[in-house]
Amino acid sequence: GGMVRAKNILAMLMMNYIAMGVVTVLWVAVGASLAFSADVGGVIGNLALWGFRGVGVGNEVFGYSVPDSAFLAFQLMFAVITPAVIAGAAAERMKFSAWLLFVLAWSLLVYAPLAHWVWGGGFLGKTLGALDFAGGLVVEINSGASALALVLVLGRRRGWPQQLIRPHNLPFTIFGAGD
Repeated sequence: GGMVRAKNILAMLMMNYIAMGVVTVLWVAVGASLAFSADVGGVIGNLALWGFRGVGVGNEVFGYSVPDSAFLAFQLMFAVITPAVIAGAAAERMKFSAWLLFVLAWSLLVYAPLAHWVWGGGFLGKTLGALDFAGGLVVEINSGASALALVLVLGRRRGWPQQLIRPHNLPFTIFGAGD
């Protein structure tokens, strides 16, 4: 948010906070199931885990050494942070209501399938042997490519290049970069 004009910092903060809430609800409802339930044709998970159905403090669903609920909560962190990275591309280019719709659609149509392909038993991980321990593909490359696509569709920020767009708070920028 430090790189946007002062008049837009509140919008940037709200874009990230609303993404956290929306993605969390969506993740519990269907996102985790699409990403991590039984494979359907190597492309997407089925909806067997919708609403965290059958997920509890045991490890019966995934068989990891941590509880299934902890595993899906950890994965939720990735699902939440990815749209936050994209938010920078939408800065001063997109209305708040459009951002909300974008996050809903993108989380279901882009993030959940890609997470399944790599981490949930889909074709990239299972068939092609792709490994992504820290989210380099699912989070970083995905958010970067999505941000680039969004910028190409939305175009320049309003007023640029006729108007100088000064960052309003460089310490915020450094804090965000270090986060």
